[in-house]
Amino acid sequence: MSSVQPGPFFDALECLDPTERERALMAALPQQIAHAQAQAGAYSELFAGLDARGINSRAALAQLPVTRKAELLARQQRLRASDPFGGYATIAWGLRRGARRVFQSPGGVYEPEGEASDYWRAARALFAAGLRSGDLLHNSFSYHLTPAGSMMEGGAHALGCTVFPGGVGNTELQLQAIADLRPKAFAGTPSFLRILLEKAAAMGLDVGALKTALLSGEALPPPLRDWFAERGVAAFQCLASADLGLIAYETAAREGLVLAEGLIVEIVRPGTGEPLPDGEVGELVVTSLNPDYPLIRFGTGDLSAVLPGLCPTGRSNTRIRGWMGRADQSVKVRGMFVHAAQVAEIMQRFPALGRARLLVEGEMAQDRMSLRIEAAAGADEEGLCERIAAVVREVTKLRAEVQLLALGSLPNDGRVIEDARIYA
Repeated sequence: MSSVQPGPFFDALECLDPTERERALMAALPQQIAHAQAQAGAYSELFAGLDARGINSRAALAQLPVTRKAELLARQQRLRASDPFGGYATIAWGLRRGARRVFQSPGGVYEPEGEASDYWRAARALFAAGLRSGDLLHNSFSYHLTPAGSMMEGGAHALGCTVFPGGVGNTELQLQAIADLRPKAFAGTPSFLRILLEKAAAMGLDVGALKTALLSGEALPPPLRDWFAERGVAAFQCLASADLGLIAYETAAREGLVLAEGLIVEIVRPGTGEPLPDGEVGELVVTSLNPDYPLIRFGTGDLSAVLPGLCPTGRSNTRIRGWMGRADQSVKVRGMFVHAAQVAEIMQRFPALGRARLLVEGEMAQDRMSLRIEAAAGADEEGLCERIAAVVREVTKLRAEVQLLALGSLPNDGRVIEDARIYA
């Protein structure tokens, strides 16, 4: 981690020339892949025979498979007796030391925390939210099982801040601590911060010392942000995960989220590993340069899109629109599951076409499935719809009507499956 510098930026990386940053990332990429091949059993198998020196560009990276959490979990479960991290981490305990803590995410996925200062890289997001050395942070993220509490505490300590480890629950006790200790900042979920502020008003407690908050774990809609502002709290959001740590963070500009340093981020078509053009909504796929947990093309399952231009604050890394939903979409039709990857497989057979969305309508037990696809005028002159319908039945084992729409008709929201059935 770079040392904290005085001034408006956490460190010099935040205002690095974008070309220089990209050059540094692409230079580090083959080294990280070679490290993963040598030290992480999962990648020794997945990248067997791969010459890491050739993976030195985004185009080359895009040829590697995407690993999604379901695959990571399955391998962890299969190898649990010998390797609790499934061969994805280079640290553990015993003979393979280096893990300071082990966390468990919902579903039984285990994640390591290494020994590096600010291991999860949260200090950058806290700095952007206004924390400085000497401030007190009230941290209400969980310290139990999952790493969110440790993530924020490590970042705050790296900034020179003091932390009150509130954790979750115990609302009245936490409010008393806020009233007594008068912290400047809060870290936690938007919903819990609202509960605290509403309860404080009902109890007549003075919590006016809280001036800023770094929020995550849930969406932060503009009306709720305004509600916090009316009560004197400037709310910032960040995108993070137990696997990767900080992914992106909000700045005072309030224009999207700036990507964290030390990550290579791609936006891919849901259900595939195919990178999408800037502006298109798709799944966030992240390659981490963390040597302890070198996740390569890890599919987060979260939807987002790249924003054009740079942050008005002067931070030069790419911006994304923030969390826009989940990419791992599926629906059950007439007893059969249909997944986003199957829609992607269908569309790969017809690469000249545009966006697609599978629509499921009707009442229970009377499902109707239609595949809506953007296409240029006159595209169906040679029976294209019939050919697509045949592929739909081959891939999903279900029948669907195919409808061709004008280019640009479908919303750019990353959704490829829509369940519009009536369940009443």
